Amino acid sequence: MTAVYLLRHGETEWSRTGRHTSRTDLSLTPTGERLAGEAGRLLGAFRGAGRPALVASSPRTRALRTAELAGLSVGLVTEDLAEWDYGEYEGMSTPQIRETVPGWTVWTHESPGGETAAQVGARARKVLERVRAALADGDVILVGHGHFSRVLVATWLSLDATAGVHFGLDAAAITVLGDERGEPQIKRLNVPPAPERREQHAGPAGTPGS
Repeated sequence: MTAVYLLRHGETEWSRTGRHTSRTDLSLTPTGERLAGEAGRLLGAFRGAGRPALVASSPRTRALRTAELAGLSVGLVTEDLAEWDYGEYEGMSTPQIRETVPGWTVWTHESPGGETAAQVGARARKVLERVRAALADGDVILVGHGHFSRVLVATWLSLDATAGVHFGLDAAAITVLGDERGEPQIKRLNVPPAPERREQHAGPAGTPGS
């Protein structure tokens, strides 16, 4: 059976320190590069050696470099897989934002100058339309970002974009989406490439998407 594999990019300095990162084009940290390579090996263990029908990536350097280090040949680079646009909150951490907007989260509040949850959800539906068409020919691998990939999971399950809050996705982790007798299903969620070593480099609790 074919499946959709979501690979979040490896660690960046901003993801490590909890800063919201969308348009800013950051490189991976050395830890991020190492884990991206290990994620590729884990992906191979999950999938085997078969060629995927589609490998698509966000155009950000952190996603493309992750794909490269994971041994993936990207066939489609698209802004549709870009991270949630945080607008004026780009580069800020949640505690910093809450200094002026108490209780703020990307799931419940607006990001001035950025995308709404409804807009991100519409983008996710567009991506999944293309994914479902490609699944007829084999697996699909999507290399992208934290918050947007969590919205993709929610959308796969026919939930609202804001339901993505319930699905964690760490840097360089893999999530597998499939179905059971026609019903959408999460096969694997947030599987880290090297959990025993990731703990040494984990970011702060509540690390945002990037």
